[in-house]
Amino acid sequence: MSDLPTLPVTFRPGSTRVVLLTAAVAVFVVITAVAMSLQQLSPGERVSFVFTALLLDAVLLLLARPKVVADEDGVTVVNLTNKRRLEWAEILQVTLRPGDPWVFLNLSDGTSLPALGIQPGLARQRAIADARALRSLAEARSVPDRERP
Repeated sequence: MSDLPTLPVTFRPGSTRVVLLTAAVAVFVVITAVAMSLQQLSPGERVSFVFTALLLDAVLLLLARPKVVADEDGVTVVNLTNKRRLEWAEILQVTLRPGDPWVFLNLSDGTSLPALGIQPGLARQRAIADARALRSLAEARSVPDRERP
């Protein structure tokens, strides 16, 4: 089990996150600059430009939010609008099949939870490595304490 990552570990789509955060800054700067440079706009119209930039940034920041945090006690899955805490024993399987947009966690209650924090979008090899690491952790941690070496 020496190939297991050291806990706690956070998995998140790094490249995608950098692109989204950079785009958020660029959107805000460009729209605000346009609002301030157009002389014919009233102060209210300028404020509406900046408000629109903030709304667009909020969407981009929401898209940059997903992550999967694994620690000694379990896994926290943070998706776009929700966050769920799982015990290791609840995770039966970690899957990332070809064509999947992100990892899926098959749970002991018969449901499947998407984990958007590991997605092959811009960094496929990293997503595959992260999925394997999470799978290894889930397999190692799902063993009852009395059976652990």
